[in-house]
Amino acid sequence: MPDIDTHNLGVWTAYGAHQIARGIDLPELDPWVWEIPDTGPGIEVFGDVSGLRVLDLGSGLGRHAARMAASGAQVTAVDSSPTQHQRAAARYRDTPGLCLVCADAVAHLRDAGPYDLVYSVSGVPFMDPCRVLPALANGIRPGGRLLFSSLHTNSHGTGPSGRVIARPEILRLPGTTQDHTVHMWVLTPQLWEDLLGEHGFVLDSVTAIDAPQPENAVSYRLYAAHRPERVPSRPVRVRLPRRTPLSGSA
Repeated sequence: MPDIDTHNLGVWTAYGAHQIARGIDLPELDPWVWEIPDTGPGIEVFGDVSGLRVLDLGSGLGRHAARMAASGAQVTAVDSSPTQHQRAAARYRDTPGLCLVCADAVAHLRDAGPYDLVYSVSGVPFMDPCRVLPALANGIRPGGRLLFSSLHTNSHGTGPSGRVIARPEILRLPGTTQDHTVHMWVLTPQLWEDLLGEHGFVLDSVTAIDAPQPENAVSYRLYAAHRPERVPSRPVRVRLPRRTPLSGSA
């Protein structure tokens, strides 16, 4: 696993351990929240998910995955942090339609069959797009969809980068003033569109999700994309030149 992934995994493992120690029981997720409560689209952006094979990347506590399973999907929730997985398993182990997996996202996508739908609530920006997008391209069936939210502007007003590089951001442990540095790919919509296109996706929409408070600069973007259906290949017909009869032939 690359060094940035290893570092981020350590931070999220510490985050999960902190939340386990706090013992706070968060309510079930209703309505759906991409990142900022009371803003952005809800679960209706997915349409009818009944019977679909769905993957939640960076599933954390698992509330989104449980909500998706309650809508009739067959959901696999993947998180690489053992403590985050522990939190989800303690709460949702016996939830119908939900499978909880502790694994690296790229490794899981390599080994699992293709999904109809993959979504991630702000998990994708913690992964190197040059590593995760090829895995997603192989892990989503033709015609399948990818939806993910990504940080666009942080609380200091720093906007996205036009280069495919990770930058440090601060993750504060809930209920404390203790900060951890994580590394994220906070990219412009155009750069995300270019990267998705390079890996066979078509970007369908970009939705702004802004903090409702005027003094809060935090802003996210919701990206919705799909893999085009394969066009069946047609047999190539080779046209041979017409032969000119030899002189004197019958």
